[in-house]
Amino acid sequence: MAKQQEPAHIVWDWNGTLFHDNDAIIGATNAAFAELGLEPLTLERYRALYCVPVPKFYERLMGRLPTDAEWELMDDVFHRYYAEHRVRCALTDGAEDLLSGWRSAGHSQSLLSMYVHEELVPLVRGFGIEPHFIRVDGRTGPSGGSKAEHMVRHLKALGVVEPERTVVIGDAADDAVAALHAGARAVLYTGGSHSRASLEGVGVPVVDSLEEAVAVAGRLAA
Repeated sequence: MAKQQEPAHIVWDWNGTLFHDNDAIIGATNAAFAELGLEPLTLERYRALYCVPVPKFYERLMGRLPTDAEWELMDDVFHRYYAEHRVRCALTDGAEDLLSGWRSAGHSQSLLSMYVHEELVPLVRGFGIEPHFIRVDGRTGPSGGSKAEHMVRHLKALGVVEPERTVVIGDAADDAVAALHAGARAVLYTGGSHSRASLEGVGVPVVDSLEEAVAVAGRLAA
């Protein structure tokens, strides 16, 4: 008897994907830059230059890596500013319906973010969408690094989910890198932190809406 195929699974990114927080992110970045006397960034310039690890992003703007003391200062200012301004941000248009629809179709989904875990969970809960996910993981440990090892741990913790039937939906090149590192697929969304040009360099599907991302994910995981 043939083995029953496991349901398809989506691992959602949070910032810039399900959570439309571009204004808070840019404002927090510019607040951090102001501490070192750097010029503020526009959203377009941010999207063109942003990368992880984050100190490398700062190097692109400063011409050198920040010192440990500079990084600590900028990271602290960024997170303080962001925490104050995220309250004005909302879910990306249509996100809740897409989460509900994917779940109703008999598939599973989870959330993996590099936003600090203790702050992520109540934020997700506050939007009333937590029941759609079989697991919600935020970052534990230092900020600024790649998602790759976090993705491996996340998929392992899910247990029943097959990486080859899993698709990561995110807005950053690092989301795709993390997916491929863990044996999963990826779809990248242009509404967040990266320009389309920088996303297209990764070699995975790039889309302009979350609705399209879910449709592509369904085909990739079939």
